[in-house]
Amino acid sequence: MNKEILILSGSPKKDGNTATLVDWFAEGARSKGARVEIVRTAFLKYKSSGCTSCRACQKLAGYECVINDEARPVLAKMAKVDVIVMATPLYFFGASAQLKRVFDRMFSLYKWDNKAGTMQTPLKGKTLVLMASAFEDVGLDALSKPFALTAKYTGMKFASLLVPNAGVSGDIKNKPGMRRKAMELGKKVAQAQRK
Repeated sequence: MNKEILILSGSPKKDGNTATLVDWFAEGARSKGARVEIVRTAFLKYKSSGCTSCRACQKLAGYECVINDEARPVLAKMAKVDVIVMATPLYFFGASAQLKRVFDRMFSLYKWDNKAGTMQTPLKGKTLVLMASAFEDVGLDALSKPFALTAKYTGMKFASLLVPNAGVSGDIKNKPGMRRKAMELGKKVAQAQRK
């Protein structure tokens, strides 16, 4: 059965370094039969600036966000696919706000019972991939930490492609071997065994 991969691209640029990495990764994954959907989070229509901490999602039987906007179906897809890819440029040692907006609303995909000390999520066993690029060679370790910790906490496999010294928007296309690395990661993720 072919893998279902959802890519959340967090760049406001449609042809920059992040978009290029996403396209290369998707090309590699599709070459191995994966079904890939790319969502450009900067262009979704939102009703809030992020998770509002209303906790209404914790009262629902299912895993969904109660804020009815274009992020809501994206979050629902995250619960169903095999692989979630988050791609972002480095902005002040972190992910872009355009990606963080959806990342924070993943809260709705978890159910906590604080009294029992338990957590349930449909994300367990999936793969989380982070792809990120930086103009220079500083900050990618800080950016990757929340994603790696989220994967560990959630019981997800984690993989990343962090590209230092990627240059300004579009320069990554001239970085030797980068297309091959992104495509290889896409192929590897598409072929990985399910748990």
